[in-house]
Amino acid sequence: MAGGSCAHRQREPVASSQPGVALPDMAAPTITIRVATDDDRDAIVALCRASLGWSADDPNEAFFTWKHDENWFGRSPSWVAESDGRLVGLRVFLRWQFRDRDGSVVSAVRAVDTATHPDAQGQGIFRRLTLGALPDLREMGVDFVFNTPNTKSRPGYLKMGWGDVGSAPVAVRVAGPRHAPAVLGARAAAEKWSRPTEVGVAAADAFADTELADRALARSRPAGITTDRSAGYLRWRYSFGPLHYRVVPAGPDGLVVFRLRRRGAALEATISETLGADGAAVRRAVGDILRSTGADYAITGGHRRLGLDGFAPAPRLGPALTWKPLVRPGVPALADLDLALGDLELF
Repeated sequence: MAGGSCAHRQREPVASSQPGVALPDMAAPTITIRVATDDDRDAIVALCRASLGWSADDPNEAFFTWKHDENWFGRSPSWVAESDGRLVGLRVFLRWQFRDRDGSVVSAVRAVDTATHPDAQGQGIFRRLTLGALPDLREMGVDFVFNTPNTKSRPGYLKMGWGDVGSAPVAVRVAGPRHAPAVLGARAAAEKWSRPTEVGVAAADAFADTELADRALARSRPAGITTDRSAGYLRWRYSFGPLHYRVVPAGPDGLVVFRLRRRGAALEATISETLGADGAAVRRAVGDILRSTGADYAITGGHRRLGLDGFAPAPRLGPALTWKPLVRPGVPALADLDLALGDLELF
């Protein structure tokens, strides 16, 4: 989990003899921000258990390894906060890669995992880790940082200089009138782990067939800046078992990638990708998914996909997207991006 080359150290407190000025607590621990190394892994896992509530019954550690060690775009650069010889903070940036409209490759990272030990709350560790990593990321040639913060953390990112791109466009297709009450009750956050289903083919098996992925990708026409998709990327992105991604055909060479999750009272079919298929083929495939799984509704994203018959725009459901320019200047408009839900799902 190495990355970058610079360590950042908090200045030591300086005593004052001026009248009316309180002396600082000289016993306050010094917190050092540094790049994480492979030797930190056990301490990082222990920190995440203590601060994020990782349960032994959930595959969080395997999920962490899949995201940050096995990522198709490269290992995640990470930074830690250390105090008195123990880790009290963590910040991890997931490597990502985009293609611009002209086909050029754009290097990015996504601000994902962060943890602060309960004993070290209120000391500004999250901010120091995040801002302290930016110079190193710039030196690595990272063009920008992007993420989809929740309503509580979004103001903090904006204060740190992130730009507000807006809410990513999403659309919903209700399975039928009798499913409407469940959809109206789907106001809670979606479950992290997917529900298993036998509909379609396991994505790990489907994308093991490189030719299948290549045919679908060859027929895909991005409408803006988009993830740099390849057969290898798809094989990694949808391979983590507990997320239960499935693939169904859509037309002769098209594919739809989906998973099932509970959201409040509703069962949601998240349409993560539609590759190499026209609107009619996707519409039929999504209809088959809804009928076969019993899902109450399907949700999809991206400007092109919002025009599919049967889907209705749901702007309040779209995740907020923020952007921090590093090497590449400027914050894009939503219209410049063509991002599927698979690009924006919470990691």
